[in-house]
Amino acid sequence: MKYQEILYSEDGPIGTLTLNRPHDGNMFTETMCHEIRDCINEVRRETRTRVLVITGAGDKFFCIGGRKDGMQDSRLYAGVLPTLEMYESIDRLQKPVVACVNGFAVGGGNVLQMVCDLTIAKESAVFRQVGPMMGSFDAGYGTWYLEDLIGKKRAKDMWFRNPKLSAKEAEAIGLINQVVPDADLSEATRAYALEIADRGAFALASIKAAFGARHGGVSGLSRVSHDLLLPGYLRSEEAKELSASFAERRKPDSSKFGC
Repeated sequence: MKYQEILYSEDGPIGTLTLNRPHDGNMFTETMCHEIRDCINEVRRETRTRVLVITGAGDKFFCIGGRKDGMQDSRLYAGVLPTLEMYESIDRLQKPVVACVNGFAVGGGNVLQMVCDLTIAKESAVFRQVGPMMGSFDAGYGTWYLEDLIGKKRAKDMWFRNPKLSAKEAEAIGLINQVVPDADLSEATRAYALEIADRGAFALASIKAAFGARHGGVSGLSRVSHDLLLPGYLRSEEAKELSASFAERRKPDSSKFGC
């Protein structure tokens, strides 16, 4: 699948999605949001990739937010930068997603790395929320997920005061998982992802779905019950017997229940 504003590549079990607008801070556009969603949905439908890495092109910016240029003048969906499309696709993906932060992660870029399951960053990376000082806000993923990661008081400080955090400061408060020297980011991320890829794919999918169920409501719970539990049940002797007895208009053989 060809994309205009992102790149996608595979290295064994690792897929890498790169935000590819380095001339503009790798900022989201409407096109990029939809391409990220579509790319992740493609990864979702195959079993080659066991870990997805998301990073930014260049060595200065991971992502510094979104551009609303060209959006329709409407309060409805057509006038909204579809960032939620990206975040929801990351949550739905049964595979672990690692943010590889190669520079500034600001505004929507910081929210993006928060929504990823894990984050590794280079030492010179910078993390910041800037919405209230720039005429915007993220009163959803950006607040709930941030509070989960660093606690309510720190999350409110990031949103109300908008301080810059170094990678070491972000690691110290639990905003990210690991900091590595700038020159080591690529190889360290690959080693990190390969370690995860050696774990059981179904086990990881189940764990991620369980975490997601907390905030996902019926959708989050369905990722456990429908996506993970239902397929196995449909292959069980119980399901087969119930299906056959219904089709044959007879009483089911209950000795096969639970099998």
